[in-house]
Amino acid sequence: MVAREDAVAAAQEMQRPEQSYLATVVRRFIHHRMALVAFCVLVLVSLACIFAPVITPYRPTVPDLSAMLAPPSAKHIMGTNNLGMDEFAMILFGGRISLMIGLLCSVVAIVVGGVVGALSGYFGGWVDNILMRLTDVMLAVPYLFIVLILALLIGATPWTLVAEIAAFSWMYPARIVRSQVLTLRERDFTEAAKAAGARSGRILLREIMPNALAPVIVAATLLVGQAIVVESIIDFLGAGLNPPNISWGWMLNQAQSYIEGAWWMSFFPGFMIFIVVLSVNLMGDGLRDALDPTAKALLRSAGRRSRVQTRIADNVPSSEGVVGEASQ
Repeated sequence: MVAREDAVAAAQEMQRPEQSYLATVVRRFIHHRMALVAFCVLVLVSLACIFAPVITPYRPTVPDLSAMLAPPSAKHIMGTNNLGMDEFAMILFGGRISLMIGLLCSVVAIVVGGVVGALSGYFGGWVDNILMRLTDVMLAVPYLFIVLILALLIGATPWTLVAEIAAFSWMYPARIVRSQVLTLRERDFTEAAKAAGARSGRILLREIMPNALAPVIVAATLLVGQAIVVESIIDFLGAGLNPPNISWGWMLNQAQSYIEGAWWMSFFPGFMIFIVVLSVNLMGDGLRDALDPTAKALLRSAGRRSRVQTRIADNVPSSEGVVGEASQ
């Protein structure tokens, strides 16, 4: 009787719906405390920048000549710069430009690198040789100096900076995608799609690329931080943006002559760059662990075990049947 109750309870437990891969990824990411904290920080910073006109009454390009170089106070919680502009307002409005450049650079680099890596890994041969040699050449180029020269020659706007930084950021995603495609193109589902007459484009988009997204997503998060740092360096060196397009790097450029007398002018934008880049990297680490492809295999094996155990539990004879057979 006890054995029967245990078997029924085990069967009912095993018959619960299997947890989906997406739910498992979310659960594992939530349990990664540092990544979760970093994600919350990024959300708070992004929301603060989006709703900057509601949060602060000041505007970043409107000077207050009566409060020049004012230290942090109740009126100006992060102080003012040499022209009397509120630092907190510039942090919020400048964060819009910095975050936008980082995000758009990451998206463009991932798209370009994904196309190059997918074509190189899937077709191989002379296509792979040409695209990978191009990638090697681009990796050998000191891109920071070239981006500086382009910013000086073409002029620096948020859109030109996105194009210039992304043009030298697609190589690592291309290599990551290529390595994934080289592995996935030999899998059974790819061979089955080929046997069914699917075209190469459909196989890449529907079969291979969805299974190669995990490392690409992690690379995308890291590229956001890299783009923010590069843009800040360009602005700090004086080749970047100018008002009304301001960013955290531009604020650091304006603070060079006032580091000793007005420490808040350099501290707060530098601190924001540090916090955002650190949070992006920590979130990337959490995503890498949560998107571990072995999780799919673990879920499939768990599902098979649950089905086997359910069948075993269903085959256990009831106590009433055993008693009836004994009485006969």
